[in-house]
Amino acid sequence: MGPVHLGTLLFFLTVFRVWAGTPKELDDDLERLPSKCEVCKLLSLELQEELSRTGRSREVLELGQVLDTGKRKRHIPYSVSETRLEEALENLCERILDYSVHAERKGSLRYAKGQSQTMATLKGLVQKGVKVDLGIPLELWDEPSVEVTFLKKQCETMLEEFEEVVEDWYFHHQEQPLQQFLCKGRVLPSADTACLEETWTGKEKITDGQETTEEEEEHEEEEEEITETPDHPKHDPEDL
Repeated sequence: MGPVHLGTLLFFLTVFRVWAGTPKELDDDLERLPSKCEVCKLLSLELQEELSRTGRSREVLELGQVLDTGKRKRHIPYSVSETRLEEALENLCERILDYSVHAERKGSLRYAKGQSQTMATLKGLVQKGVKVDLGIPLELWDEPSVEVTFLKKQCETMLEEFEEVVEDWYFHHQEQPLQQFLCKGRVLPSADTACLEETWTGKEKITDGQETTEEEEEHEEEEEEITETPDHPKHDPEDL
């Protein structure tokens, strides 16, 4: 097994021991459940992305029937049709299950698609032979977490409650971003909208509760490598 930074191992094992389920750790889990702001933010993001994907369609729908009176069918562009909205809303909240918890990010940015850095690090440790116990089998590590499952359920509840607001936005107010119209304008009190302003730049990370940049992290890793001289034997993580 290759050398593993002791500080890195301790940090990630400490983070994931919280998932084991002691009473205090369960309280911590509750504190990390998605907020209403985060639910609305991701719901709006997913819906606008899906509508953007179909917005340039030139398809024209024929609605109605040709009656004996000679009344003709109506021709409606798909891009402004109710059908387009219905298709965008179908399985909208189900797509939330594609998100993962990125514990190294702050606030609402912890919810993003793709594998988190934390999980990638833990899998790397397992491949090197380090025993990592999350309380669940390895094959279930990529299943949606409690946070993401809760996020999906709250998305369904919010969509059902504010479906008419979404329809009003779609047919009459698309000049406004959906987050502005739905989240700020209808769902959230003005004091609870801070998460809507959070933007991931790809540089910030959270380490031991403090924000760091990639450059600072690289500098710390270089310092760790310098201090590991032949006179200072490396620790075996399995002895911890």
